[in-house]
Amino acid sequence: MSKIKVDTVTNVAGTGAPNIPDGITIGGVALASVNTQEHYAQSTKPSSPKDGAVWYDTDDDKAYVYINSEFYELTYTDIPPFVNGGSRGVFSGGQFPNSNVMDYITIANTGNATDFGDLTVTRAGHASCSNGTRGLFAGGQNTSNAATNVIDYITVANTGNATDFGNLTVTRMYRVAGCSNGTRGVFGGGFQTNVIDYVTIANTGNATDFGDLTSARYNVASCADETYGLWLGGAGSNVIDYVTIATTANAQDFGDLLSAQSGGAACSSRTRGVFGGAGSNVIQYVTIATPGNAVDFGDFSDDPVYSAACSNGSRGVFAYGGINGIGAQNPIEYITIDTPGNATDFGDLTLARLYPAGLSGT
Repeated sequence: MSKIKVDTVTNVAGTGAPNIPDGITIGGVALASVNTQEHYAQSTKPSSPKDGAVWYDTDDDKAYVYINSEFYELTYTDIPPFVNGGSRGVFSGGQFPNSNVMDYITIANTGNATDFGDLTVTRAGHASCSNGTRGLFAGGQNTSNAATNVIDYITVANTGNATDFGNLTVTRMYRVAGCSNGTRGVFGGGFQTNVIDYVTIANTGNATDFGDLTSARYNVASCADETYGLWLGGAGSNVIDYVTIATTANAQDFGDLLSAQSGGAACSSRTRGVFGGAGSNVIQYVTIATPGNAVDFGDFSDDPVYSAACSNGSRGVFAYGGINGIGAQNPIEYITIDTPGNATDFGDLTLARLYPAGLSGT
């Protein structure tokens, strides 16, 4: 068997790639046929295509692939937008020190947060949600440590101060929690209350009664997909409740967290809710459409508490709020929601504070 070794092939006729008009055959296979895929952009069907040829019909704006003597139309499905979030994360308010500050990040890009603007009132322990465009902040405790019923709104894409939206049905503090299906925002829990109320995010106005959680509890977290809203833990509880956001009614039991948790935060993809930041390094998750107990996800690098979270539908970002036993802190860490694993450093908030709230939009 003969062997030939070629170190360099040069186009002696001029510049550019070598021209081998008769092609190269290796083992009976023409090299050109291996490395080249036919493609056509024309209004008429190609007359002699090879298998794998792609034809873009310029008349009907469709694409086809040629397989076994037939052209088959190529179709695609648009990925729907992440209706209850977006590419920008906003973290608002907090306590120790009391703050009306809003920070923002670009969720896909790690780095420190930047000033966004101010809430209408200084508060902490408030709820938040978004329809992807407008973000809402509701309730919480003010600088006198009194419960409020104020709802603010922002346009997430535009930095600036918040604007008054309306009021909750009752005042509440110590981490009331909110979530959204992209149209309706729902707020549940708070100190000594099981009340859930709702608003239509696109329309300013006061909230309306939705129903009740299975028990009164505060320091609760919340997340949602396009159908169900979940409230997780709170007040030393491991309970997870859920509602169908489009239908007013009392919450039902969903399952349990791995242990009793208080002061955590949650975020979601289109299918999965992730919870953590409740005084330990444990991160856990549930499949939102399927009631059941939480499963271990991974760990934070420390023990965040009174934290906040947001998501772009793929990446979840947790702002520490505090570290258990230490007090207010400003680290931000992130996870890939659909891939269990440990959190990674993202950057820092502009200001260390406990009990911030988090949401996202575009």
